[in-house]
Amino acid sequence: MIKENLPNSITFIRILLLPVFVALLIYHNYRIALVVFISAALSDSLDGYLARRLGVFSEIGKLLDPIADKLLLIASFIVFTHLEWIPVWFTVIVLSRDLFIVIGWFMLYLIYDATSVSPTKSGKITIACQMFLVGYVLLERSIPFSLSVTFPLLALTAAVTILSGMQYIYKGLSYPDAA
Repeated sequence: MIKENLPNSITFIRILLLPVFVALLIYHNYRIALVVFISAALSDSLDGYLARRLGVFSEIGKLLDPIADKLLLIASFIVFTHLEWIPVWFTVIVLSRDLFIVIGWFMLYLIYDATSVSPTKSGKITIACQMFLVGYVLLERSIPFSLSVTFPLLALTAAVTILSGMQYIYKGLSYPDAA
């Protein structure tokens, strides 16, 4: 029984870390926030690895894992924007993409009774770029340094996010054929 619940338990812990992470940012504990973020990012890989290794997959795990990722990233970008670490336009791009995906999934559910949206390679690359950006910004705040790469990272991540969103829209529009 423990084996079956271990990946989901790790994902649930990742979700529980979210308010801790946000509070650490708000109270300017950036180094600890960085540690919490790295722990959450690594646990994302760990729960996926354990699910594959143990051969335990669940519907709740398939649902919670991407939600945990999105909650961590969205919270990060909203707080970073509030703290004026990243521009508003970037957060709008990220939130818009995610909103389009959710609305698209809901429409596919209503029209075709599609119960899930399978991740694309560009979607996974987008998540990786966004995670890297969050880690980089936190590292920059935790250990002050200036490499002047924040804007190029923002631009690259925004471009990847937009392209991924366009791919999901295309995939959704051609759903009956793509399924």
